[in-house]
Amino acid sequence: MGVACISGGVAGFLRTGSKPSLIAGCAVGALYLYSGGVLLNGDVRGYYGAAGASAVLLISSLPRVAKGPVPLALSVLSLAAGSYYYPAVRDLQARR
Repeated sequence: MGVACISGGVAGFLRTGSKPSLIAGCAVGALYLYSGGVLLNGDVRGYYGAAGASAVLLISSLPRVAKGPVPLALSVLSLAAGSYYYPAVRDLQARR
């Protein structure tokens, strides 16, 4: 997800000159990559970052769904990622 978000932000910038796409894509992608690194190191707190990145991506892309296939794809991917990470976060909170 991290590489896909960064690639999408760069592509959006190159295609339309959209600085918000570049900044948001890189920020959300970096959060996904950081969270993945944290998880790879055995720290379950990476689930929090990944769930947060999924929420930010969904909130930012959902209002633009009708504008074309890219916002629709972003919404679907963020919803799929969030539906994977959110239950893990919920389980972690239940264990406290």
